[in-house]
Amino acid sequence: MTPTELSEALSAALAAAVADGTLALPADAVPASVHVERPRQREHGDWATNVALQLAKKAGTTPRALAEDLAARLGATPGIKSVGVAGPGFLNITLDAATAGELARTIVEAGEAYGRGEALTGQVINLEYISANPTGPLHIGHTRWAALGDSLGRILRAAGAEVAAEYYINDAGAQMDRFGESVLARATGGEVPEGGYRGEYVKELAAKVLADRPDLPELPRAEAIAVAREAGYTHQLAEIREVLANFGVHFDVWFSERELHSSGAVDKAVARLREQGHVVDKDGAVWLRTTDFTDDKDRVMIRANGEPTYFASDAAYYLSKKDRGFPGKIYLLGADHHGYVNRLKAIAACAGDDPESNIEVLIGQLVNVGGAKLSKRAGNIIELRDLVDWIGKDAVRYSLARYPADSPLELQGEDMIKQSNDNPVFYVQYAHSRTVQIGIKAVERGVRRVDGFDPAQLSHASETALIGRLTEFPRIVAQAAELREPHRVARYLEALAGDFHSWYNDDEKLRVTPYADEEVTDAHRARLWLNDAVRTVLANGLDLLGVSAPERM
Repeated sequence: MTPTELSEALSAALAAAVADGTLALPADAVPASVHVERPRQREHGDWATNVALQLAKKAGTTPRALAEDLAARLGATPGIKSVGVAGPGFLNITLDAATAGELARTIVEAGEAYGRGEALTGQVINLEYISANPTGPLHIGHTRWAALGDSLGRILRAAGAEVAAEYYINDAGAQMDRFGESVLARATGGEVPEGGYRGEYVKELAAKVLADRPDLPELPRAEAIAVAREAGYTHQLAEIREVLANFGVHFDVWFSERELHSSGAVDKAVARLREQGHVVDKDGAVWLRTTDFTDDKDRVMIRANGEPTYFASDAAYYLSKKDRGFPGKIYLLGADHHGYVNRLKAIAACAGDDPESNIEVLIGQLVNVGGAKLSKRAGNIIELRDLVDWIGKDAVRYSLARYPADSPLELQGEDMIKQSNDNPVFYVQYAHSRTVQIGIKAVERGVRRVDGFDPAQLSHASETALIGRLTEFPRIVAQAAELREPHRVARYLEALAGDFHSWYNDDEKLRVTPYADEEVTDAHRARLWLNDAVRTVLANGLDLLGVSAPERM
């Protein structure tokens, strides 16, 4: 019996109590689903609910009286072994072994689909993250958002949402001209301009540009800057794409800021917001009156000299997302972007959206990896690709995903690559590889799932604890999606790995593979089903984090 099925049984019991007059509650007040959760203490049962405390007052009765009535009704439900009433009216529910163990078959047969649900079905979300300038390599700050953003997208999809992952390319403005001048200077032996880009990577880009355009030094300066800018930009963006692909991160949309300007979208956005009454002219400039919507000051969209501001691009970009059919818009921004939260929400309000539901801005804090070396190519930064080359994609992604985004993070590189149980990614991946090897050895000894499954065999305390943990996975995925917190999946996987290791190492020798002189029994087959169910959930959870599930370590 899954938590959903138990929830439905509780709702049915409440409805029956209303129908026979036992419970004086309007029929429409009966919840369609009842929240159940795992008790903190295993001896309290498999599941618990406080629904009696929630509804008793509305029904004109005491929580304990309502709980006792529900306990009597639930006790007759197939698959429920016992229902107890604790304290003022908590219900503690214990399933019979066969019903609980049946989950192993459910998981194995569901395969990759187990854990996926419909909590966010109908939601259409644009998820924007990283959005680094195409003027240099990705660094450690981008790495955190790459890991979290991609994992969040996977989790949102698993919960039923339709998600478009988007990278906003900041390829407009004076920074691009300085970039072009810097590439040209490196290509022709000139001086890099003040405020330009001086890393060794610019020399590498310059060499590529010269290979593309050997005539670059002979071109008029204005044309040469434009050629160096565009060719350098093309090569740098290609590197960013390649580095992200190697990190397991893929975007559905690469959106160019310059296209907002060339298409007239910025001017159209200003005109559109003016029509809605939020644009004012003051001191020769054009302003968006964002103070009407919690911002600390109004924002300039068009300067007095006629040049649009970055804020104007932000507004046009938001409207583009809205027009492309994304009611939900999630922005993942770095620690230095706190000031953007109110202004983005103000843009949403000015555009006619609800800033509390149509836009979310998640701020990630800084991350430091001890032992990491500064990039020789890029100077005083730690490059994403160097970090992955040193530590490995899986270890980097998992280590970053297992912490809330809003917490400053200090990681030790040497700890992230240790093959020990103290390293969380190794601990979880080793659990998965162990399930694979156990399954292989079991089959070699004649233990086969197709020969039958008696879930009642899974009655040992360590088995019921493991089954209970497996049951939680769909709820964890839905919760991680709703709260935008991928770390919940990682922490769940660590707990599951711990329960699995405890089960397999149990002193009572709950073996999947029989000894050489033993016959294969129903117990062996049932444990193989359970072993394979654990393997399925570990693999599904690791995939949500963009981490591999190795078969051997």
